[in-house]
Amino acid sequence: MYPHERSLVKQLADKPFAIIGVNSDKDLDSIRSTVKEKNISWRSFWNGEEGTSGPISTAWNVKGWPTIYILDAEGRIHYKGHGGPEIDETIVKLLGEMGHEVDLSGDDHEEEKKADEAEGA
Repeated sequence: MYPHERSLVKQLADKPFAIIGVNSDKDLDSIRSTVKEKNISWRSFWNGEEGTSGPISTAWNVKGWPTIYILDAEGRIHYKGHGGPEIDETIVKLLGEMGHEVDLSGDDHEEEKKADEAEGA
C-alpha cells in the first residue's frame, strides 16, 4: 500500500485530500523504522501496545489489515474495504463532486501500483 499511498499524496497535493494511517505494530521503535524506510510522509497514528486490538481499530471496528476508509469533509464514510480500484474511483468521485477534476489513471500511478504488488503490501 505504501507506494500507492505515496502516489496519491503526490498527485493530490494541491487538492482537499489527506491520508491518515494507523499502524498496528506493537513495537513503537519498529514503527519509527518503517516510517523512515518506507518514506511515509503522511500522519500516522500508533494503535498502541495491543496491536490490532488497540483503541483505534476497536473504535472503528477494524477486523482486517489494511482496512481503508474514505471519508468526505463531513465525516461520512464512502468506502470501507481492503483495497482495489474502488479506492481511486471513490476519491475521483468525491473530489469531482467538490469541483476538483482528477485523473488517477496515469502511468505514474500504475507504476506505484506495480511497486505495491512487488512490495507485497
